[in-house]
Amino acid sequence: MVFGARQIALLMQAPEEAIGLTADYVRICGAGIFFIVAYNVIAAIFRGLGDSRSPLLFVLIACIINIFGDLFLVAGLHMNVAGAAIATVAAQAVSVVIALVIMFRRTLPFRIHAKDFRLGKECAVFLRIGTPLALQEFMTQLSFIAICAFVNALGLTASSGYGVACKIVNFAMLIPSALTQSMSSFISQNVGAGKEDRARKAMLTGMTFGVIIGIAVFTLIWFKGDLLTGIFTTDAEVVQKGFEYLRGFAPETIVTAVLFSYLGYFNGHEKTVWTMVQGLAQTFLVRLPLSYYRSIQPDASLTAIGLASPTSTLFGILLNVVYFIWMTRQMKKNRAEKE
Repeated sequence: MVFGARQIALLMQAPEEAIGLTADYVRICGAGIFFIVAYNVIAAIFRGLGDSRSPLLFVLIACIINIFGDLFLVAGLHMNVAGAAIATVAAQAVSVVIALVIMFRRTLPFRIHAKDFRLGKECAVFLRIGTPLALQEFMTQLSFIAICAFVNALGLTASSGYGVACKIVNFAMLIPSALTQSMSSFISQNVGAGKEDRARKAMLTGMTFGVIIGIAVFTLIWFKGDLLTGIFTTDAEVVQKGFEYLRGFAPETIVTAVLFSYLGYFNGHEKTVWTMVQGLAQTFLVRLPLSYYRSIQPDASLTAIGLASPTSTLFGILLNVVYFIWMTRQMKKNRAEKE
């Protein structure tokens, strides 16, 4: 990302006048990738200890710093895209430092020694469970880069509007994402304790809570999306383009709560290969083809492109309902055989 930033910008079909700025943003964020990795490792430790509130606090702190950093560096010092990237990396760095301080001040149920930083037998388990998730996430993010390229081909105004909308989307998806991560830990703890009924109740509770929040976020985006995009730019055309995309994306805030709750449930049962399969199916069978098809239409609109996300999520929910029914029957069958 640091040394191939310009090539990445060209691959994303960034408008010619924005290639240099895009490369700057990619290069700076790429240099800060360490903080992203460090945060996720530390947050996973907290969630494994049953503490899902602290990682949420770290994200909140990072978001606040990011917002004020944007205001200071971009609006105040006029550092443009580079300022936005620096604010993002700085926010992540601060959240990592705070997380480390809190972690080492707590009384942990284990001690960390220098000899723990090695390749051990646990690594094979991590790779078996984690590789499918990593591959799925990698391909999903590539698909969003491809969608960005589709939008960039529509011109600078559409590209800018999409970029602004993505900032709001990132905030809107915080709760579903946190639900998945927390639920994976909570469900795995209950599965390990032999409390399958409690694990299933957790999934349903997560769905209910997520949908309620999703409806509130959907309402805000649908009716006041232009006010939200207006926070990041004063360009009326960019504001409108961002609002167009948000209108199409808005249903995703509701349906994704259902999908992510299923994924948390399956991840807690170590069914990560299935999580990968359904994710790739959503990406390559629905999201990418639909986004591309709608982007090449004569009257292409960001609303139509935005709708590709909730459409692919609905497809994923259907796949996961079928798999959940099959998995439930298999567990009942295995339980009957043991008895």
